[in-house]
Parts: sequence; structure tokens; C-alpha cells
Amino acid sequence: MEDNLCETLSRACGECHLDGGCCFEARPPLSQERIDILMKNGVDASAVEFAGYKRLRLKKDGFCVLFKDGKCSIHSFKPETCIAGPFTFDINENVLQIFLKRESICPMVRFLKADKKAYDGLLDAAVENIMHLIDAVPAAEMEEILKIEEPETDLVAEIALSDKRR
Repeated sequence: MEDNLCETLSRACGECHLDGGCCFEARPPLSQERIDILMKNGVDASAVEFAGYKRLRLKKDGFCVLFKDGKCSIHSFKPETCIAGPFTFDINENVLQIFLKRESICPMVRFLKADKKAYDGLLDAAVENIMHLIDAVPAAEMEEILKIEEPETDLVAEIALSDKRR
């Protein structure tokens, strides 16, 4: 994704009126590669837990353990599903389904719908990161990840997965 698009999207996140709503009760799945990146960048191993899949823990207040001072403390190397932002996914009969959260969940959606270049850029980044996660996470863990309900979303893309993928 282009640097200026990343900056624009980061600014949109920073101006969110939901005070980190996407980080509340967020348990983003982690590939081993992402865990290694987190640890290399100073994140303590205690931030990661296993509950059917490797993920970031929550603090007692319900926010992601890496949500500090009203923002993501690891924004530049955050997990794949966090990069995907308001896009989320499911896999149905070897088809990757990409969903967009509704504006009530993520105010960035309004911005994305008004700017086709930003929408397409973030969608491409989301698909790339989700595909990477699918390839990197063990099948049993992906089965657990796919059980996570994502309410208030709309299907925006379907991509056939090759036989080597789930």
C-alpha cells in the first residue's frame, strides 16, 4: 500500500470517535511470523495467548493488551487482521469471502466509500494480509478463527482459494 494512503488511513484511525472501538474485545489471530515480529519489536511474550488459536490477550478493561493511551501501540507492525481494518473474512467451500464492517462499527467505512482509491488500496492490502494469515496459520487454528462471529458486515468480494490453501 502506498505510504501516503497508509498515512491517510492511520490519520482516519486516529480521529475515530469510538475511542479504539476496533481494539475493544479484539483478539486478533497471530501467525508465528507475526509473533516473531512482535517479540523482535519489544512486545513481551505475555501479550500472546493460546485459546484455540494464537492471539493477543485482552486487558481487564476489555481492550487489546497493546492498546495504550487511546491508540494502538504497535500500529506499524500490527497483526494481519488489524491491517485489514474494517475488512474481515470467512472461508466457505474453498472460497475466501471478504466482508466490510458497517459504519456503526467503523467510521472509516464512510471515508473508504467516498474514496475509491483508498477503498481499493485497503481492500488489496486486506486480501494480501488475510491470504498470508490463511497460509501461515495451522488448519486447526484457522478452524477456530473461522468460528468468530462478525456481525454488521456486508460481503464485498469472493476469491477462489487454490487447493493448497484451506
